[in-house]
Amino acid sequence: MKKYIYADHAATTQLDSEALEAMLPYMRNEYGNPSTLYLMSREPYNAVKSSRQCIADVLGADKDEIFFTSGGTEADNWAIKGSAFRFTGQRKRIITSIIEHHAVLSSCEYLEKIGFDIIYLPVDRKGCVDQDTLESAINEETVLVSLMMANNEIGTIQNIRELVKIAHAKHVLFHTDAVQAVGHIPVDVVSLGVDMLSASAHKFCGPKGVGFLYVKEGTVLHELFSGGGQENNMRAGTENVSGIVGMAVALEKNCREMEKNTIYLCSLIKYFKEELKKTELSYILNGSDNRIPGSISVSFENAEGEMLLHRLDLMGIAVSTGSACNSKNTELSHVIRAIEVPKQLAYGTIRITLGTDNTMEDVKSIVDAIKRILL
Repeated sequence: MKKYIYADHAATTQLDSEALEAMLPYMRNEYGNPSTLYLMSREPYNAVKSSRQCIADVLGADKDEIFFTSGGTEADNWAIKGSAFRFTGQRKRIITSIIEHHAVLSSCEYLEKIGFDIIYLPVDRKGCVDQDTLESAINEETVLVSLMMANNEIGTIQNIRELVKIAHAKHVLFHTDAVQAVGHIPVDVVSLGVDMLSASAHKFCGPKGVGFLYVKEGTVLHELFSGGGQENNMRAGTENVSGIVGMAVALEKNCREMEKNTIYLCSLIKYFKEELKKTELSYILNGSDNRIPGSISVSFENAEGEMLLHRLDLMGIAVSTGSACNSKNTELSHVIRAIEVPKQLAYGTIRITLGTDNTMEDVKSIVDAIKRILL
C-alpha cells in the first residue's frame, strides 16, 4: 500500500506516544474530579498541578501564570476580550496586524462592533511588522497590542521582544499568539517580556481540545467563565485532566528535542528548495528566512492553489493552501494579499509544513508530484 505523505503539520500534529501513555490513566482509573476534596481526587489534582509546573518551567514562567484553556482560539479570545473589558469606559484602542490568525482578527472585529477602535498594522513583503509603525499607532487610548509570534501561513517569526519594548514604553499591554511557535522555537516569557501568550497542544504533538494562556503576574484580565473556582477563579469548569497531562508531556519532550528536530527539519526544507530549483517551474518562496522550522510557503505562476491541494491529495500527499475557495469566488488568503504576492503567483500558493516523521523521500515525492501536475 502506498504511503500517505502528511505535510500539513501547521494544521495539526500526530499525538505523541508518550503523551498518550501519560493520558490514559486519567481517562480510565484516575477519573476523579480534581476540584473535590476526597481521596479519589488527589491523583488528578496532583497531575494538574505538576503539569502546570512543567509548562511553566519550559516557558520560564511561574506556575500561577499558566491558565489552562480549550486551545489557542479560546486563549486568544480571552487575552483580547479580557483586556478590553477590563478597560471598558477608559481605553478603547487595540492594535493588531492584518496577518493575524482569525481567532485574533474575529475577536477584534467583535470589539470593533461594540465601539472599540481597532488598528490593523500593515506588514512588509516578508510578513514583518515595522517597529516605527507600531510606535506611531499607540496612543493614550490603547488597551493592548496583539501580534503573533509566528505566522501560520508563511512561517515568518516576528521580533516580538523589540515590539514588546515599544508597547511597554507607552505602558500598554502586549499579547502574542504563539500557537505556531511554542514547542518549535525557544520561547522564554521573561526574555520576551510579553504580558500574555497563547498556545495550543495539538500544534506540538499534544492532544486536541486543550491549550493555555500565559498571563504575567500583575496583569489584570476580565474573567472568562463564571461558575466555579478553577484557574484561580478566572475560568470556571472541571479541568481536562488527561488533556492537560498530555499537553505537558508533549511540550516538555518537544522542547527537550528541539535542537535536534530543528536541524532535521531545516535539512528537509533545504532539500525541498534544491529539488524545486531543478524543475522548470516558475515560483516564489514567501515569508522571511527567519521562519518556523519545516515550514515553507510557495506560490507557483499561473496555477491554482486549490487545484494543487486536491490533486496532491489524490496522489496521497496532504498540504495546505494560502488561498481559500468559496462556492462563488476564489479569494486570496488575507496573509498572501497582505505581503503583496503578485496576482499571477498569488492564486497558486500552497503551504508545506513538514514534521520529524517526514523523510527525504517524502520531500522528493512532493516535488515530483507538483512537477507532474504543473508541467
